[in-house]
Amino acid sequence: MTSPFATADFALLGQNAPPENAGSSWMQIIFSGGPIGVAIMIVLFGLSITALALVVEHWLTIRADVLMPHGLADHVHKRLSQGDLAGARQVCASNPSFLGFVVETGLAEVEGGWTAVEKALEDAAAEQAARLYRKIEYLSVIGNIAPMVGLLGTVVGMVIAFQEVASTQGAPRAAQLASGIYQALVTTVAGLIIAIPALGVFAVFRNRVDQLAAEASYAAQHAILPVKRALVPRRSGGAAPQPPSPPSPPPAQ
Repeated sequence: MTSPFATADFALLGQNAPPENAGSSWMQIIFSGGPIGVAIMIVLFGLSITALALVVEHWLTIRADVLMPHGLADHVHKRLSQGDLAGARQVCASNPSFLGFVVETGLAEVEGGWTAVEKALEDAAAEQAARLYRKIEYLSVIGNIAPMVGLLGTVVGMVIAFQEVASTQGAPRAAQLASGIYQALVTTVAGLIIAIPALGVFAVFRNRVDQLAAEASYAAQHAILPVKRALVPRRSGGAAPQPPSPPSPPPAQ
C-alpha cells in the first residue's frame, strides 16, 4: 500500500521538476551553473581556444621542412668541400632554421679547432631543442590547469548544494540541489575535455621534437664533415701529424 506522504512527496517533486526538454541543449547545460559556473566556463573556453591555437601553430612550425630546409645540408657540405667557409656561413644565414643556426654556430668556431667546433654544435643543438621544448610546454600547462579550474567549479557547486541542505535544515528538494550539482558536473567534464587532448597532443609534439632534433644534429654533422676532415689530424705510416688549416675564405671582391 502506498503511503499518502510518499504520494504527496512525489507530487511535490513533480511540480518542481524541470520540463522534459530542460538541459537538452549545450547552452542550457553551460548556463545552468549560475554566475560562478558561467565565469568558470568562460575561463575553460579561453583555455580551449588557446590550446587549439597552439596546436595549429606547432603543427605548422615543428616540421622537418621548416627545421631542416631541403637541400641546406648538401649545399653547405658542397661549399665547405670547395673551401668556401664564408659562403657556407652565408648559406646558413640566409636559411634561418634549426639546422642553419646549428651549422653556422659550429662554423664560427673553426679557428679554435675541431674540439671547439664540435662543442659549439652540441651547445647550439641543445639550445634549439630547449627552445622548442619551452614552446610546446604551454600545452602541458593548459592540460594541467584545465582540470584544476574544473575542480574549482566542482567544489563551488558542492558548496552551493550543501548550502541548500543547510538552509532547508537537512530536507532540501531535488530541484533546490539541481543547480549546484549541475555546476559541479559541467565544469568538471569541461576541464577534462580540454585537458585530455591537450596532454595527448603535448606528448605527440614532444616526441616529434626529440626526433627532429636528432635528425637535425645528424644533418649538421654531415654538412660540416669537410671541416672535420680538414681539422682532425691524420696519422699515416707513423709520421707525425701535420696541423691542418681551416678552409680558406673566398678572395675579397
